[in-house]
Amino acid sequence: MPTRAWFPTLIYSEPLRPANLARYNADLADECRRLRDYDDAGRRWSAKNYPGGYTSYASMNELHRFSSTFEGLARHLDRHVRTFARQLELDMKGREIALTDLWVNIMPENVTHSGHIHPLSFISGTYYVVTPRGCPGLKFEDPRIERFMAAPPRRSDARPAFRSHITYPARAGNVILFESWLRHEVPPNRVTSERISISFNYNWK
Repeated sequence: MPTRAWFPTLIYSEPLRPANLARYNADLADECRRLRDYDDAGRRWSAKNYPGGYTSYASMNELHRFSSTFEGLARHLDRHVRTFARQLELDMKGREIALTDLWVNIMPENVTHSGHIHPLSFISGTYYVVTPRGCPGLKFEDPRIERFMAAPPRRSDARPAFRSHITYPARAGNVILFESWLRHEVPPNRVTSERISISFNYNWK
């Protein structure tokens, strides 16, 4: 073929585990809400930096070290992250993949999370706990977008792989993984029910 695709950007999406996800997520949601009630520092930080919502990102971001519930979640995530790392064909140089940060996000109506990356890690992701119908997904941006310069826009019917943005729906029970340098955002939640997710970062040591 005269034209070939190079430099792929991979995004991984799979259910966390084979069965009983509804019950598992109900227990996780209870713990996430109890954490919000307990975490005074997190609520104060969120009021300034995540208006209308709650995140434990700046207050309790190593939940897998302090809670058996989140430690159990981490064990499930480890399997998916190892699979994704193999698909990326990374040379780990004999070093181990390690979960460094894990935190809760609760997004009520009209809350948004603007575009960002995750420095100081190499794989990041989100696990969806509660996803009311119509809540926003995770929107990814083409990492080359700042270099397009004088390029014309993509056609409206362009294949998904050629679009400047792609959105993965939020589905309770699903894990989404991506390389940490990939810019992403969560558009405003337009439904009245809370969207609950757990985000995390992995490094290699």
